[in-house]
Amino acid sequence: MTEPGPTRDHALAEEAAGASGGGESTGTVVVAGLANLGIAVAKLVGGLLSHSSAMLSEAAHSLADTITEVLLFVALKRGNRAPDARHPVGYGRETYFWALLACLATFTLGAGFSFYQGVTTVVGGEEQGDPLVAYVVLAVSFVLEGTSLLKAVRQVRGSARRWGTTPRRYLAATTDTTVKAVTFEDSAALVGLVLAALGLFLEQVTGSATWDGLAALAIGVLLLLVAGSLARANVSLLIGQSLPRRLEDQLRAEVAGLDQVVDVPVLLTTVIGPGQVIVSAKVDFADEVTVADIERASDEAERRLVARYPGVRYVFLDPTPGDGRARAGAHRPE
Repeated sequence: MTEPGPTRDHALAEEAAGASGGGESTGTVVVAGLANLGIAVAKLVGGLLSHSSAMLSEAAHSLADTITEVLLFVALKRGNRAPDARHPVGYGRETYFWALLACLATFTLGAGFSFYQGVTTVVGGEEQGDPLVAYVVLAVSFVLEGTSLLKAVRQVRGSARRWGTTPRRYLAATTDTTVKAVTFEDSAALVGLVLAALGLFLEQVTGSATWDGLAALAIGVLLLLVAGSLARANVSLLIGQSLPRRLEDQLRAEVAGLDQVVDVPVLLTTVIGPGQVIVSAKVDFADEVTVADIERASDEAERRLVARYPGVRYVFLDPTPGDGRARAGAHRPE
């Protein structure tokens, strides 16, 4: 029997699993990391010359982003290692561990320093310096950050187009946290640059350093929101996130559609890394089928799911009754 090609809904299984070109994600991370390192140095020089707290906060922001890109690069390399005896399903979830550390770097270094600078400036004021250098640095940084963001956006749009969905939906569903992190952080960087420029301008016009301090605080809040959003996503994936219910229903329908199957009362999915999903199911086979029929049906189910849903890496079917929870519940600690 000839299998149909992947449809839009079928392809969304890979989208939800986060499958994307590993080389493309690596390139996106490297470009972002190099851009952020150069920008961090330029912002630091501009901040010291202009005595701007917002500029110094932006320097800390870019330094945190640089550390983030290094950790994301480590995540890509370590998460792509082949399975071994101690890790039979691979190292995919290690990607989310390193990505979570990257979020903590943004939270502690970027947001923490921005809050410190903002509070210090609002309370104690600051000496005004030459803003011209700061404006030049902000303009150059905006161009570099925008270039990095465009590469990330092109990857997101390409992946979204390949699976017939929107970029926003792809970013919400994908578990390729590297490209998601770069997209979010570069977007936040552009907003942060605008905030820093606005704070510097208002300080120059009014003569009050409070505006520069408020801009630094706003940058801290921005980094806090980005770090929190990415951290929640990585924690969920690190624990073991399932596919969306709609996709699980489609997987269940594929197995239930086999001639030997009466019902699929339980189906569980677990993301084990970018582009990698385990499917486990309790299957009620017809009473008259033989052991050989069950084996053939199980092989056919695995073949169908792997062929039609590229994100599926492992398929385990259990022909015994029950919901799979009763015996496990009996061993819970009191």
